[in-house]
Amino acid sequence: MLAASAVLALSGSMLAGCAADGRESIRFTFSKREAIEFMTALVADYNASQSDVRVEIDTSGVDVVSASFVRGNPPDLMLANYNYEVARFVQRCALIDLGDTQAAATTRDDLQPLMEQYGTCDGRVSALPYSVMAASVIYNRQIFEEQGLEVPQTWSELLAVCDALEAAGITPFYATLKDDWTVGQGWYDYAVGGSLDVLEFFDRLAAAGTDVGQGSAASFQQDFAEPMDRMVQLTSEYVNEDAPSRGYGDGNLAFSQGAAAMYLQGPWAFSEIAKTAPDLDLGTFPLPMTEDPADLAVRVNMDLAAMIPVESQHPDAALDFLEYLYLPEHIEEYNDAQLGFAPTTDAPPPDDPRIAGMTEYYEDGRIYQGPSVLVPRTIPVFNYAQAMVLGSDPDAILRTMDADWVRLAFRAPAPAVNEGAER
Repeated sequence: MLAASAVLALSGSMLAGCAADGRESIRFTFSKREAIEFMTALVADYNASQSDVRVEIDTSGVDVVSASFVRGNPPDLMLANYNYEVARFVQRCALIDLGDTQAAATTRDDLQPLMEQYGTCDGRVSALPYSVMAASVIYNRQIFEEQGLEVPQTWSELLAVCDALEAAGITPFYATLKDDWTVGQGWYDYAVGGSLDVLEFFDRLAAAGTDVGQGSAASFQQDFAEPMDRMVQLTSEYVNEDAPSRGYGDGNLAFSQGAAAMYLQGPWAFSEIAKTAPDLDLGTFPLPMTEDPADLAVRVNMDLAAMIPVESQHPDAALDFLEYLYLPEHIEEYNDAQLGFAPTTDAPPPDDPRIAGMTEYYEDGRIYQGPSVLVPRTIPVFNYAQAMVLGSDPDAILRTMDADWVRLAFRAPAPAVNEGAER
């Protein structure tokens, strides 16, 4: 009986990697729920295009993927939002090197430092960006034109625009301070990213380690003081009176109805706004936080990155599908559909006029990753940002963030590179 059970178990494990039609079967995890329909169709096209590999798409989410790594049964290919949760696989050298792929050869070099902000495995390109999502101020072009206003490029110009709008009885910004994430990814990120070099700051912060604090080489309390003061000035003087009780859904509806001239959200809000105002003429521009237009930049995040686990049972088949995903006609079509920017060197800029205001900044590399996502979840940045705009003392909050960072650096030193985990 034991022998028979062993044979059945072995047979099952062999069949798990083989499709019913005899093709090699791979499990492909995809985590962006809004694009499941698109990606499912692309998988079907790939399966129909050849007779060697069958891709099975898995949309169960990053928590299930993390558990599969623990069980030693990870997916063969991952296309996931790139953040600290996913980057743990990079830091632990649990992903194969993609540096020699054609996909890597077509990826923009200036995006690699942003990928490495989350950690690296020495000698490997563990993850490749697939979709870059850019976010900045969304503004109502009609209101600006009717009021004779130009898009501001400096802090003082921004304040002048806000004052002119208020004088005309128009709320400058619609804020949704009830939802902490909208404060973090919007007001907090734009204020910091428009004021200083985010990449350079976090490099200094990492180098400082447990020495972060007043007078150190990098400190939230020191470096973020002016951006936070300006953020609080905007959210206390130039937003809707009911901002503390308004959430994301409220903001989309109110902005679609012309309740304000500007709105701090990413392009994901466009489809929600269009549900009630499909013809609203909208544009985008980076939030100016200094008096130098050269400091203007847009917030980006690696909305999707491609990765192949070291423990994949079908790495060659996974690589074949990865290269298919990165064919220009596929990666560009995907990003056009999602209002994202393709990370490839020869991709044309998006043609949607709503995000055209961010194109020159992305093309010129004037971009930054949101500082809210560049710390682990154990530091509740969204809550801290929300507390500041709701009246808490920014200096005290930033001092707390320094202390949080010190405790984190003390407890969690950078993981050692696993030199033996080569594929």
